[in-house]
Amino acid sequence: MLIGGAALIGSLAAVALANSYLVLMLAFIAFFPASGAFVSLTQAALMDTAPGRQQQRMAAWNLAGSFGAVIGPLLLAGVLALGGGWRPTYLALAAAGAITLAAAAVAGPARPALGQAKPAGTGTSAAGPAQPILAEVIPVEPDDGDGRRPTAREVVAALRTAGVARWLVLLEISDLLLDVLTGYIGIYLVDVAHASPAQAAIGVAIRLGAGLAGDAAFVALSRRVAGPAVLRVSAAAALVLYPAFLLVPWLPARLAILAALSFATACWYPVIQAGLYASLPGQSGIAVFFASAAGLLGAAGPLAVGLIAQGAGLTWALAGLAVAPILVLVVAPRAARAARVVR
Repeated sequence: MLIGGAALIGSLAAVALANSYLVLMLAFIAFFPASGAFVSLTQAALMDTAPGRQQQRMAAWNLAGSFGAVIGPLLLAGVLALGGGWRPTYLALAAAGAITLAAAAVAGPARPALGQAKPAGTGTSAAGPAQPILAEVIPVEPDDGDGRRPTAREVVAALRTAGVARWLVLLEISDLLLDVLTGYIGIYLVDVAHASPAQAAIGVAIRLGAGLAGDAAFVALSRRVAGPAVLRVSAAAALVLYPAFLLVPWLPARLAILAALSFATACWYPVIQAGLYASLPGQSGIAVFFASAAGLLGAAGPLAVGLIAQGAGLTWALAGLAVAPILVLVVAPRAARAARVVR
């Protein structure tokens, strides 16, 4: 994880100092595996240290990510206001990353033996005396803590574990109304909704801000609600809100609906990712591998949206994303059903 962090910082610095297209391209290529080693393994470590509390940890993780998504444009705006450009911005990110990595290397906690972890909901846990809802849906058992690497046969067997394939499919489906939609919001508001570039920028800010508010709300709710239940409720809300966003002609109303949609779907990623980790207790490395592999396959989704937009127009391309909440409702497990499967 620390090596990945060092590589990530190096790639950011290389982007800032690149003097040719080749160097810039190689720096961006190096960024992605470095980010996977640093960010994904950090997430896995958080899951390993809190068996039975994956939903609460993922809610906090997602809130931190949304906070970064909001701060990033503000950082760039500040650098531009001071007369800088994109190169100083990347250098500032590299410097911040170096400080964070140094703190993690010096003061980061050692990985505890999972077999010695206290059961969720006992003692003086922050969640109080009640057992976490997610643990009731998918019982979590610690591994033997021996650190042994899984064999290929064990990896294949893990994919057959109850719920793993379901959560992986949900990860890619949900991304259609999360990152994919976010990537198209600005151009959609300008080209289809006929907003000005300034209004489109406000729309993107509303999208990010409402998502941040939704993440904060889910942090408070994550200890009290069942993940599959809240996922189905939010998907039902998105099933109404997303078509309304596409069909309402008045721009202020469209932006208000976008805010409601962003707030409602903020829980999707933490619930689904926590479900994946909980279905593979003590095997967070395998969970990261599955999620990364599914992401490679899921990249066909954004590509399909782009091809449809090129051939039939952006309106039809984004209309196709309306299938996402329907599929989430179909694929998402019911709490009672999930409990019966794992037993």
